[in-house]
Amino acid sequence: MTDNFSDDFLIKNKFSIKKVSTEYKGKITKEEGVQMLIQEKEKLRELQEKLYADGSKSLLVVLQAMDAAGKDSLIEHVFGGVNPQGCNVTSFKTPSSKEYSHDFLWRHYLALPQKGMIGIFNRSHYESVLVCKVHPEYNLSEKTWDSVDDFDDQFWENRYESIRNFEKHLAQNGTTIVKIFLNVSKDEQKKRLLDRINEQEKNWKFSAADLPERALFDEYMKCYETAINETSKDEAPWYVIPADNKWFARLSAIQIIIDTLEKMDLKYPKLSEEDKAGLDDAKKQLESE
Repeated sequence: MTDNFSDDFLIKNKFSIKKVSTEYKGKITKEEGVQMLIQEKEKLRELQEKLYADGSKSLLVVLQAMDAAGKDSLIEHVFGGVNPQGCNVTSFKTPSSKEYSHDFLWRHYLALPQKGMIGIFNRSHYESVLVCKVHPEYNLSEKTWDSVDDFDDQFWENRYESIRNFEKHLAQNGTTIVKIFLNVSKDEQKKRLLDRINEQEKNWKFSAADLPERALFDEYMKCYETAINETSKDEAPWYVIPADNKWFARLSAIQIIIDTLEKMDLKYPKLSEEDKAGLDDAKKQLESE
């Protein structure tokens, strides 16, 4: 590839959302990008098989974005070729009453990938410092606080600290974490929402509830910027991918995921001399039938 997306989109220093492009697509044409994605999917399938065979580590991919940024289609196009037995997608909606009766990280622990697996969070624990920061009254459903006045700067710092500690704990216990923010522009979001209205086969994707949230777009961007700056760490890095071109976002994401898996030093299990002898005996038995 002509670009190193893992390096280009990794948040290393202070992140400013206003200084990054949503339209960038490198020197690759759409046709080249689509063809590259096909090739990369085969590589991802092989690495996922190796992760499964290794059985000592897991990969957690966290996807965050505004409505219509392309999370669902990215999951489909990037992970469509992997063995479904080794991959699990969890989409986090509004918490249930049972989930609200626990701490905000509880339901995310339950969805973590076991060793040998890839887990994908379509939205995640970050909703607690994104939508719940834009709408602080949502936190009252946890029944721990009495008033929105309780949600001061210290409250949010405690949330970021909890997330950092959660992710550090996972990383120390065999889970590699990749966090991807699909950075779509407000104009492109408008176009995609209109497409959902104008194209009958996409009508089912449109929700009138998206519009009030769109009106808070700038506020959400501030929350994303803060959350990314507070939680992009070596053990759980954030990648901010330009998402106005869906094909480019998918290609960037798959390269980042492949690079991450390659750095995990995955190994196929080695057979003992006794097991190898058993294979030889089994081969002879089968060939003699």
